[in-house]
Amino acid sequence: MNMKRFLLLLLVLALALPLTACQPSSDSADAPAPASGGVVNVFNWEDYIDPAVIELFEEQTGITVNYMCFTTVEDMIVQVEANPGAFDVCFPSDYIIERMKNKGMLSEINFANIPNADPANPETCQTDPYLLKPDYDPDNKYSVPYMWGTVGVLYNVEMMEKLVPEFDPENTSWSILWDERLMSNVIMMDSIRDSMGVTLKYLGYSANSTVIPELFAARDKLIEQKKLGVVKAYQVDETKDKMAAGEAAMAVMWSGDALYAIDKAGDDVELGYFIPVEGSNVWCDAAVIPTTAKNKENAEKFINFLCDPEIAALNWNYIWYSSPNMGAIELIEAGSEELELEAYEYREDTALYPTEEIKNKCEFFRDIPENYLSVYEALWMDLKNTK
Repeated sequence: MNMKRFLLLLLVLALALPLTACQPSSDSADAPAPASGGVVNVFNWEDYIDPAVIELFEEQTGITVNYMCFTTVEDMIVQVEANPGAFDVCFPSDYIIERMKNKGMLSEINFANIPNADPANPETCQTDPYLLKPDYDPDNKYSVPYMWGTVGVLYNVEMMEKLVPEFDPENTSWSILWDERLMSNVIMMDSIRDSMGVTLKYLGYSANSTVIPELFAARDKLIEQKKLGVVKAYQVDETKDKMAAGEAAMAVMWSGDALYAIDKAGDDVELGYFIPVEGSNVWCDAAVIPTTAKNKENAEKFINFLCDPEIAALNWNYIWYSSPNMGAIELIEAGSEELELEAYEYREDTALYPTEEIKNKCEFFRDIPENYLSVYEALWMDLKNTK
């Protein structure tokens, strides 16, 4: 651990490390020359790993990390298909994992090389049992959970007290997003699956519905919401900053972004997060290894490293999405001077660790067949074109 602390301090003077910067995936053919331990080509979301973690992995293994970023999972799968051999480990979301698996794009993981996440060995496996055998990978063959969370509602406490005095976040329906007292005060996600998904849940349907009348009903409900005038905007990344600045009463958000906004707002704006009573989407980003990976063993070493409780705790402290690592959660709750982690009541924070009742009402997104995706897209365009 002393070496780890030393390296973490060194990072203050080395923020411009070229290998931790996001590089365009088209440059993958020009990956850095491997160190004595070889190389691992990592394809992840932007700003979705603590740079200290990459530094520690390279120091401890001698493996050079060639770190590249994508902005959407749809772009990620296109890049993996178009550049065979360019990526050794990727971090797609649940429904894209299912799509990649169905297309024969994923290697089965050798968990002998990833004891920290081996579902067959409960003595060493750190993965939260809730995330084992998920719908998108029911046999735990192709993926290792990295971060997870929910889709819910971030709300401005003071504004809601004034606009909807009876509002109770512990007993509120998705219908609150259609309340005419919230005129131009609701920010919806500019995302087909998320906005359609929560509306389907509100109507009592599956968030993964492929029943045409149900999809049309969800579209009509979203159009009704827009025509009522309660929608302030359809956004994604900028929403957290707008909510932290007190610019809206409510916003549909991913739990990690909600926590970021709550932390950024500080004492200036009081924010809260809840999941409506009908349930919602629970999502998981996970590590996978493409069948075209050139450095599979190094990829498995990298995944195992991420699943070390101390490393996972460092990553959580940087990213603030829910950690799938039970050992990390114990460290977070206990606090660690060496890791510079203040003790945090992790499992008491339902935005990070939803109750069993909430989780039982939530669904993972599944991969929608291509013919139904076109229906989703057409209905979404109907909404966006509505005046």
